[in-house]
Amino acid sequence: MNAPLRRVAISVLVLFTLLIINVNVIQVVRSEALRDDNRNTRVLAETYDRERGSIIVDGTEIALSVPTDGRLTYLRTYPQGPLYAPVTGYHSLVYGNRYIEDVMDDVLSGDDDRLFVRRIADLFTGRDPAGGDVVLTLDPAVQAAAMAGLEGVTGAVVALDPRTGAILGMASTPTYDPGLVSGHDPEVIRENMELITGQDPDPRVNRAIEDNFPPGSLFKVIVAAAALEDGLTPDSVVPAPRELPLPGSSRVIPNFGGSACSPSGEQSLLDALTISCNTAFAQLGLDLGEERVREMAEAFGLDDEGLEIPLEVVPSTVGDIVDDAALAQTSIGQRDVRMTVVQAALVAATVANDGVQMKPYLVDELRAPDLSVLAETEPEALREPISAEVADQLTEMMVSVVAQGSGRAARLPGIEVAGKTGTAQVREGVPDHNWFMGFAPADDPEIAVAVFVANGGGTGGDVSAPIARDVMAAYFEGQD
Repeated sequence: MNAPLRRVAISVLVLFTLLIINVNVIQVVRSEALRDDNRNTRVLAETYDRERGSIIVDGTEIALSVPTDGRLTYLRTYPQGPLYAPVTGYHSLVYGNRYIEDVMDDVLSGDDDRLFVRRIADLFTGRDPAGGDVVLTLDPAVQAAAMAGLEGVTGAVVALDPRTGAILGMASTPTYDPGLVSGHDPEVIRENMELITGQDPDPRVNRAIEDNFPPGSLFKVIVAAAALEDGLTPDSVVPAPRELPLPGSSRVIPNFGGSACSPSGEQSLLDALTISCNTAFAQLGLDLGEERVREMAEAFGLDDEGLEIPLEVVPSTVGDIVDDAALAQTSIGQRDVRMTVVQAALVAATVANDGVQMKPYLVDELRAPDLSVLAETEPEALREPISAEVADQLTEMMVSVVAQGSGRAARLPGIEVAGKTGTAQVREGVPDHNWFMGFAPADDPEIAVAVFVANGGGTGGDVSAPIARDVMAAYFEGQD
């Protein structure tokens, strides 16, 4: 064999060797990853031959599969799509799964190990295979009120049962209809997705769990908790000047609108929280010190690794505190402090639940196709950042916020509400963020709520508190 032929033969041999290696890598090493990739439309198409389980809220199917006469046997539908989209996500032939449709896919598709016996039985009986159902904790009246309150703004609402951690409402706006991307025509699906993603901000993002924001004066509850745990009482007198010079800086921290919190330059801790006095809490943070402020924030769950509810919640954080000036700003919820709406609801729920923080959860139970229960969520305590005594003191102070302070717009007829407003500066020239967190009834809490409105431009008291009021009112009307 001459040299040119030998080189060709060697090249062909090398190419065949590489081809065999590639086939083995794809079929053996990467097979599972490729099968599970949500872009694998062939695997997705196979799942459309099986009736996918439903996502259920209070007995109503908010996501279900209906039979068709087309090539794909079942079509995924969302009868109240935009209302529940922040939780359900979508089941799409082209774009795969999102949110509950994603994290509960094994149950919904019928691939969960707990449905193995059912799958075997289907083979022998000829019964059509089907997925299991996912029953959520959401309260439809709470969810509807939350979404209605956020109409026309960018924001999020989370409502919890403070006694168990069950999530009663999780709203995020703007929203979209997941049915637009759950059809059977790939071209139409792509066109609809372009329309959805072409909006600003992206309506597919659940702002309650996927982003965190400066909480402003909500953080004062955490600082107040540290002070109360260290021996202060609601009646303790604290400095409350018109302006507080930042240590080592020529800048000052003013009160809202440049006002004076007290003619005397000092006031009770209760009054300071009631009117949300910036200088009082900035000085209180300096007196407590960075270690104590950070310790209490972490006790409430900030700077944790995040939660799975089972949707993943991004962490909240205190951020860097480089000096005393940064500590003063941090103590009023500015600087580098960031909080998710879930975390804000947890802070309120912890105070409401005598200082015990329950793990939030969205899934109440999982059901097999025959409606037997596969699993049921048991309430679980996460941590106990404050004593019951301090929780009672904070409740007293938060009741004052709503009764006669910055949170008056959250008041409910005949029901005592505890709460805290927050107005967080973003940057110069950009409207402030607006917050409210609270719970009711104050003496025997059943619901805790956090409301966030991005760049609302007003105060937490006039923008977010009324939304929280309506959400709580919807809950109590549903209990009658």
